[in-house]
Amino acid sequence: MTQIEAARNGTVTEEMERIAARENVDPEFVRRQVADGQAVIPANVNHDSLDPMVIGREFATKVNANIGNSEETSDIEGELEKLHTAVHYGADTVMDLSTGSDLDEIRTANVAHSPVPVGTVPIYEAVKRAGDAADITHDLLLDVIEKQARQGVDYMTIHAGVRMEHLPLTDGRTTGIVSRGGSILAQWIEENGMENPLYATFEEICELFHEYDVTFSLGDGLRPGCLADAGDDAQFAELDTLGELTRTAWDHDVQVMVEGPGHVPMDRVAEQVERQQDVCDGAPFYVLGPLVTDVAPGYDHITSAIGATEAGRAGAAMLCYVTPKEHLGLPEKADVRDGLAAYRIAAHAADVANGREGARDWDDALSEARYAFDWREQFDLALDPERAQAYHDQTLPGDNYKEARFCSMCGVDFCSMRIDQDARAEGEMDEIETDGDDRTDLTDSAAAEVNRPPVGTHDEAAVPETDRASAAETEGRADD
Repeated sequence: MTQIEAARNGTVTEEMERIAARENVDPEFVRRQVADGQAVIPANVNHDSLDPMVIGREFATKVNANIGNSEETSDIEGELEKLHTAVHYGADTVMDLSTGSDLDEIRTANVAHSPVPVGTVPIYEAVKRAGDAADITHDLLLDVIEKQARQGVDYMTIHAGVRMEHLPLTDGRTTGIVSRGGSILAQWIEENGMENPLYATFEEICELFHEYDVTFSLGDGLRPGCLADAGDDAQFAELDTLGELTRTAWDHDVQVMVEGPGHVPMDRVAEQVERQQDVCDGAPFYVLGPLVTDVAPGYDHITSAIGATEAGRAGAAMLCYVTPKEHLGLPEKADVRDGLAAYRIAAHAADVANGREGARDWDDALSEARYAFDWREQFDLALDPERAQAYHDQTLPGDNYKEARFCSMCGVDFCSMRIDQDARAEGEMDEIETDGDDRTDLTDSAAAEVNRPPVGTHDEAAVPETDRASAAETEGRADD
C-alpha cells in the first residue's frame, strides 16, 4: 500500500513512526494528517537509502534544494558534491533538474546516495529522448515516468494543470510562460493542436505512482515570472485545475502536494497561500520563493527568502530555495550553500512566528551563549557553524579570543554586553545568569529535529560508506 492508503486503513507505517520521532509528535497524528491528504511522506518503495520525512503545514517547515546539470555542465561527481552539500546544509529534499548528459546515471546516483527524498521533472527527459518537444508521445511520457519511478524517485513534478484553454490567458503577460515544463507543454499543445498529454494520461500516471508510491508535485506551469504577472487569470485557472487533479490522485490513493508561484508582491503572498489551501482542499503547498521584487539579480536568494518567510508563516509546507545564481546561471556548490542558508533561516523564522512548539528554543540557546561570551557554543549552535567561526577568526583567530568578552566589531571598550554585565555587577540592576540550570537545554526541547542544530539531521546509515566519508572530508567534519 501507499502511505496514504495505509493511513486511510488505520495503519501506522515504519515511516510514520520515524517521522513522529523526528517531529516530536504522536505517530497517530502523522497517520491522520497523511490520511486526510494534509501531509505527504515522499518515500518510493525503491529508495533504500531514504530517511523518511514529512511535508505538511502542521509540521516543521521544510526546504527543498534544486540541483542538476545542464548541457554546459555534465559531471556526475559534481552533481553528487552538490547533493552532499545540500544535505549537509539542511535540505529536506532535493530535486534533480538535470537536462544535460548522463541523465540516468546522475538520477540513479542521486537516489542511491541521498538520505532525503529525490524529486524530478520527467518532461525534461522526455524532450531529450524525443529530440523535439512536439514529437513527445503519450507512450513516451508514460515510459519515462515509469522508468524514473522504478529507479526510486520519490516525487515528480507533473505539469498536468497546463490546459489548452489556459494558453490564451497568458497573452499580454510581461514575461510569458517562465516554467520550463510549462513552456515545453505549451509548445506541444500549440504544435499538435491537442490537450496536454500529462492531463490526458493523468489517471494512468496515478496508477504508476500508486505502484511505487511516488508523490505528485503538481507543477505550476503557468506561474508568474515577475510581479506584473502575479495573480492573473492564467495562474488561477491552472490552480483550479490542480485542485481537480489533487482530488483525482487522492481517489487513486496517491499522495499529492501542489507547487506555487515564483514572483509575488509581498502584500499578496499570504492570500496566494490561502487560496491554494482552499482550492486544493488543504494539500501541502510547495512554493518557489516567492520573490517579492524583480530588481536584484545576484541576490535573489535574499529577495525570495523574504517572500518564503511570509509564505511559511501563512501555511506553506515546503519552500523551494533560490540561489544567488537564479536567472543568471547554473548553481554551483557555493551557491547551494548560500541558497540553503537563506531558506533554512526563512523556514525557521516562519516556524517561530507560527508558534511551532519548541522552535524558538534554538534562538534562546544561542542568545544565552552570546551573552555568556561562550564563543564555541555560539559556533556549535549556528545555522552554519563553519562560516560563523570563519568570520570570527578572520580578525581574532587565536584560541585566547574564544574566551574574550568582545569581538572585533566593537572591541573591548565598546562591547555593549560586556558593559551591561559590568554595570549589573556593580550597580542595582539584577545580574543575568550566564551558566547553570537556567540555560536552555536543546536535548529536552519539544522542537522538531529541523528546529534544532545541527541542521543536517538525516540518518545517513543507508548511504554508501565511501560516499559519506568523501562528503565529510569535503566539508571538514566527521559524519553525524
